[in-house]
Formats: sequence, structure tokens, C-alpha cells
Amino acid sequence: MSQLFSPISFRGLEIKNRAWVAPMCQYSSDDGVVGDWHLVHLGAFATGGAGLVIAEATAVVPEGRISTRCPGLWNEEQVAAWRRVTDFVHGQGAHIGVQLAHAGRKASTNRPWDSSLMAESNGWVARAPTAIAFEGYPVPSALSLEEIDEVVEAFGAAAARAVHAGFDVLEIHAAHGYLLHEFLSPISNHRDDQYGGSFANRVRLLIDIVDKVREMVPTPLPLFVRISATDYVDGGWDLEQSVALAKLLKDHGVDLVDTSSGGNVPKVPIPTGPGYQVAFASAIRSEAGIPTGAVGEILDGPQAESILRAGNADAILVARAFLRNPHWANQAAENLGEAITWPMQYDRARRVRPAS
Repeated sequence: MSQLFSPISFRGLEIKNRAWVAPMCQYSSDDGVVGDWHLVHLGAFATGGAGLVIAEATAVVPEGRISTRCPGLWNEEQVAAWRRVTDFVHGQGAHIGVQLAHAGRKASTNRPWDSSLMAESNGWVARAPTAIAFEGYPVPSALSLEEIDEVVEAFGAAAARAVHAGFDVLEIHAAHGYLLHEFLSPISNHRDDQYGGSFANRVRLLIDIVDKVREMVPTPLPLFVRISATDYVDGGWDLEQSVALAKLLKDHGVDLVDTSSGGNVPKVPIPTGPGYQVAFASAIRSEAGIPTGAVGEILDGPQAESILRAGNADAILVARAFLRNPHWANQAAENLGEAITWPMQYDRARRVRPAS
């Protein structure tokens, strides 16, 4: 059996394969409530063979949305809407996770395809560790200590709602220049209290949130954290700090580090290319002793298989390639000669079948 289509277990959950859908913003909810778009969008990946489908950045509070059209988990209407999606995914034999998020200083935008970046009449003042704007965005409001406590509680409450909504895995979003990454990086965190300055202070909010989420969800539920392994600039967040953070996350009950990079510094040159972030996942896996997910221009089954066989990661998270082909996992299985189960409605299209 290929590594990509071998099962993997975390706590009480066995995921049927390691071909996973990375969270991808869709900017298609209404007041934080998902609808038909998300049912079809996420459901297609489940029918397409993915073992785990991770839903996009989902805000824990209204002001934590990236855009006015991003989803949330701060009320029961949102829970009911998500339940329709999770039920369908489960019906296809797949599992589903959700990425709990707060956009920080990169919040209060319009959809990317709208005429202007920032929301105006229906927008809000973004929150951040420090009143430093991301280039092209308004200056955010620096969070008070009381407001930081409220953020921790909001993540815990959203995690509990996610369980009620039927999600099998939770992922905390601490990457791509959003709030938790902003606290981690010296570039965006200039605080002089217990949440700024030293490494221990800058990681404090993320660790507090991990502890709160673990408190609010059943012990068998897997918890992942997505990080940006580097800011790609001197004096910013880097791989050495990411390894140290991963060791702490492991000690606090995190099961996998979903390893991305960048997003906190605008216009920084990033050396992209097939598998360009895999080395970060590999370093964290070997040096911190925690499972990792690899992401970033992973294009096909043989490439994904080679990453796993080299011991560089424990799972593969695919984004754009799944958008181009929601049946990427089924196709990857065929490319690797694996006879995996297809939905009966699509079975006639299979080329690789079980040996008789």
C-alpha cells in the first residue's frame, strides 16, 4: 500500500488516508452562516477521495473574520448550517475539520474580487497585538489584557460549538499574518507586557488558546495548529522559533503542526516552487518530535508519496490542486495504482480496480 493511502490515527480518530484538503477561504457566507456553496464545495472533496477535509478560516468572533463574507462559529445558527455540511461529508466516508481563526489586523475586508479591499459601511475596526497596520490596511486597535482574555474564551466557545456542529478535527489558525501569528512575530508584536518581547511571552496567547480549546472539547478529538514557519525576513519569526513552539504545542496536547509560511510581511520575496514548504514540515517533525502536515505546491500523487516516504511529513494538505480537480485524491490513487473506494455513483469511471 502507498503511504498516501494508508490510514493514520490521532487520539480516537482514524483517518482513512493522508490526502487532505487544506483550508481555503471562499468568501461566500452570509453573516457568518454557510450555505449551498460550502455544501457543494466541501462535499465534492469528500466524494473525490480526500480522507480529511478542513474547512476554511472560521472566525470565533464577528470582528475576527477576514472579510464580511467569511464564516463563523460564534452562534447557534452557524452551528446548524455547518451541521448540514459535516453530515454530508461523513456520509461519503470522509472526516471533516474546521480551522478556528481570528484575522487580527488583516480583518474587515471585502471579498478579493470586489472593487475595493477594505469594507467601509459594514466594516469594523480590526484588533491586533499592537497598533501597527499591515501595508494597505487601516491601523488596528491594540488589544487590552481584558480583550485578550475574551479572545481566549471565544476560541474555547467556538471549539465547543464546532464539536456540536459535527467536526471531527479542530485546527487553530496561527499562520499567514493573522492574529495569533501577529502575536508570535516580533515584526507585528511590540507589546511590553506578558504577551510581548521574549519568545515565552509572544507564544503565550497561542498556548493559552490551545489549553482553553483542549479544556472545552472531548479528549479523543484531535487538535492541529497551522503555523507559518518563517516570516522570510531577518528579525522576524523563523524556523528555529517554530521548532521551539512545536515542542510546546506537543506538550500542551496538539497532535499535528500544519506547516505553512509567510503572510505577516507584505511583498517579501518567497522562493516558491513544487513542495517549497516541505523542508519546514520536515525540520519540525524531526526536531520537535511531533507529526506534521506538508503543504505548498504539492501537485500530484507521486510527489505527495515521495514526501511521505522520505519521512518529511505525516500527511499531505492540498489546496489549489483540489480546486482544479475536486477528485484529486481519486486521481492520485489511480496514479499510484491504489484501488480505493469510490462513490457508487462514480464507480463506472474507475480505471484501477481491486484484484479479483
